[in-house]
Amino acid sequence: MGVSTSAPDQGVAVVTADFSPVNALPVQGWYDLADAVRAAGRDPAVRCVVLAAGGRGFNAGVDIKEMQRDTAAGGHGALIGANRGCAEAFAAVYECEVPVVAAVHGFCLGGGIGLVGNADAIVAADDAVFGLPELDRGALGAATHLARLVPQHLMRTLYYTSRTATADELHAHGSVWRVVPRAELLGAALELAREIARKDGSLLRLAKAAINGIDPVDVRRSYRFEQGFTFEANLSGVADRVRDTFGGAGHTEGPDRP
Repeated sequence: MGVSTSAPDQGVAVVTADFSPVNALPVQGWYDLADAVRAAGRDPAVRCVVLAAGGRGFNAGVDIKEMQRDTAAGGHGALIGANRGCAEAFAAVYECEVPVVAAVHGFCLGGGIGLVGNADAIVAADDAVFGLPELDRGALGAATHLARLVPQHLMRTLYYTSRTATADELHAHGSVWRVVPRAELLGAALELAREIARKDGSLLRLAKAAINGIDPVDVRRSYRFEQGFTFEANLSGVADRVRDTFGGAGHTEGPDRP
């Protein structure tokens, strides 16, 4: 269990997060994921990174149980750690020196949206659903990244309702490259990664830097701005009240589609 890196093809690195049962990452897990993505991007032999996950879904966000244990003990260390860890992991994907292809299956929620929203391309299994249940969990954040996947008004509606969108729906909006059966997901992601990796490595790095440079939104600054409101919700007690009412910890054990 944890984060691992493999090299199934020349020029391609696969970074896999596997935190059973649902990939709700603890604080250290976000930092480990950030380190692995950055290391893969720095490797001169790598021209494309595939971001994948084991288990029942791609990502269920932060480990709320870890946060609740810390809060019950009177601290905010887990909250601060999750905020910083998520910011680093999302930035690592965005700032990776080479293109990142996200291979998404099952649920992609909360922090998962931060990862795929900052990826360069997304290949999804036909069972994948994408959403931000943050308001149901007493949190805020990653609207920055959801806005990179769907149009503005749809982003707002999904955010306010905590509903999810399917892989086919995101494909229709142009943010998902391909939708394939679950059993074909990794193969389809590797196929795209191999096509990218056939390009000149130095030119790919220049292209990634150039595309990031013309991005109209500073995703790191925008997300950190959102996180300030998450911390305010926790300090005011609103977050705990919502989580206790909703039973947020239980939802890390098996996210259901609204």
